[in-house]
Amino acid sequence: MSYAVRDSATMLRRNLKHLRRYPGMMIMSLGMPVLLLLLFVGVFGGALNAGFATRPGGGAYVDYLVPGILLMTVGYGASMTALAVNRDMTEGIIARFRTMAIARVSVLTGHVLGAVLRTMVSAVLVVGVALAFGFRPAAGFGGWLATLGMVLLLAFALTWLAVAVGLAAKNAEGANLFILFVQVLPFLSSAFVPTDTMSGAVRWFARNEPFTPIIDTLRGLTLATPVGGSAWLAVAWCAGFTLAGYVWARALFRRDPAA
Repeated sequence: MSYAVRDSATMLRRNLKHLRRYPGMMIMSLGMPVLLLLLFVGVFGGALNAGFATRPGGGAYVDYLVPGILLMTVGYGASMTALAVNRDMTEGIIARFRTMAIARVSVLTGHVLGAVLRTMVSAVLVVGVALAFGFRPAAGFGGWLATLGMVLLLAFALTWLAVAVGLAAKNAEGANLFILFVQVLPFLSSAFVPTDTMSGAVRWFARNEPFTPIIDTLRGLTLATPVGGSAWLAVAWCAGFTLAGYVWARALFRRDPAA
């Protein structure tokens, strides 16, 4: 176990050092969510605020928006991980690690821990920017702890899925499919507008897709409003994604490269 921990720490340091070599990863993880925040608050915010003011329990649109932006921050961070793992895979670095006397689990663990750490820093910075845009959360200390735990669960879930996609993809273009997953699904959820304003099949899909209960839970925690059954659904989706991503990634990592 001690060898696995030591080797995982070495791999974590390797991945953190890559941030200096590839600063675009951090810029992308932070820049895109901030750009969306600017777009939806600064450009569309006036029109959307007017609509929210007339809704029961309305409030400022930026307060409604930030939980969705937090989810997309985690998604963008995971996307960068999928590309980084794929680069290691296609450039033969992972094949070289397989021949070395190191704990095999450390290669994937290092990627996951580095990505989660990077994502949590991005999420904190995004909340800071949101406060400057007028975000006024009502959560107390316990609410913020629960929010941190929810974001952490989500980060582990999407990162393990991203690692598996990065290992499975033949090239960077294939790994980019994960970006579609984390960029398109939030637009078909409660991230930007309430699901009851959507029509027909889109409303049904938005209410039942995995990101909606996660966003609703984050919204309830940050605004100190009831989360109802969303919290259990959110935890269940995150646990399911984590387990599926972990099992898939381990299976791909163990397979014979020549097969």
